[in-house]
Amino acid sequence: MKVKNIVIIVVLIGALLGAKFLFFPSEDPALQGKKMQGTPSNVTAYVLKAEKLNNDVYATGTVLANEEVILQPELSGKIIQLNFREGEAVKKGQLLVKINDADLQANYKKLDLQLSLAEEKLKRQKQLLSISGISQEEYDIAQNQFNVIKADLDFVAAQIAKTEVKAPFDGVIGLKNVSEGAYVSPTTNIASIQQLDPVKIDFSVAERYSSSVKKGDKVLFSVEGVAELEGLVYAVDPKIDIATRTIQVRAICKNSKNAIYPGAFARVKLLLNDIDSALMIPTEAVIPDLKGKKVYRIKNNTVEPAKVITGLRNDSRVQIIEGLENGDTIVVRGIMQLKPGAAVKITEIKK
Repeated sequence: MKVKNIVIIVVLIGALLGAKFLFFPSEDPALQGKKMQGTPSNVTAYVLKAEKLNNDVYATGTVLANEEVILQPELSGKIIQLNFREGEAVKKGQLLVKINDADLQANYKKLDLQLSLAEEKLKRQKQLLSISGISQEEYDIAQNQFNVIKADLDFVAAQIAKTEVKAPFDGVIGLKNVSEGAYVSPTTNIASIQQLDPVKIDFSVAERYSSSVKKGDKVLFSVEGVAELEGLVYAVDPKIDIATRTIQVRAICKNSKNAIYPGAFARVKLLLNDIDSALMIPTEAVIPDLKGKKVYRIKNNTVEPAKVITGLRNDSRVQIIEGLENGDTIVVRGIMQLKPGAAVKITEIKK
């Protein structure tokens, strides 16, 4: 029975296969491929042409003072003089704060008198040495005493200098945090002093611009309430930030009217050298790939993938650095249904 069942199954399969070949004959694979290729897909194309690319970089930044210092005393003590007004301009070397130094001044006077006596003694010892009235050792002792007193006097003078806080540069004093008579220490913030002319602007650009940005490049920027201003790149950080993959740039701008304040938010436009012969294509033509990026290039009414390397981009187009040539025609719309070698029909040329 089992053999009979197997024979019946084989006969049925054979009958079905025969019916398939009789009523649904297969097409030749070559003819089938030609049929598929012969059904073109409607696409929108774009013809590449070299053009001048305005190579501007937009960024946001922060305005900084050219120089900024928090004024702090070097010694602890009571303030006996505050020689500035908040918000006023000061000159380099101007005395701003004086701390009580009465004890140091008294010590200085005492040492000054001792130095005078030691100097007179040293002169007499020198005369006696010249006539062999004393030994060389006695003269050397007098010389050493004179030098020790002089060193002590210099030390006290240095301590007195530390009781004075002077302006380190021309600038503007900020709001004070202490008053005359207050006791201060080296950790006390008395006030800040900032140099407002010129000002610096710090901003970051993507690492792909690292080889393009250089000292002297022009920068246009604007801050709230101030019209567009012009500056120059002052310095470029030699290191790329590994967290953001950006490079820090610092520009400098004149601020003779003190119209720009440190800490202000700045909208920056960095003007780099224009590219005379750039190949730009619409961004929708670029297809992300596991190995990079590609586009579909049209040749003889069929498409072929072309790997590309992109560069600068703007709102709607991207620069092609490598992979395409001037005059190439690429697919912009109708990409999703395409496969390599597929036939296409151009229904529109995008400008």
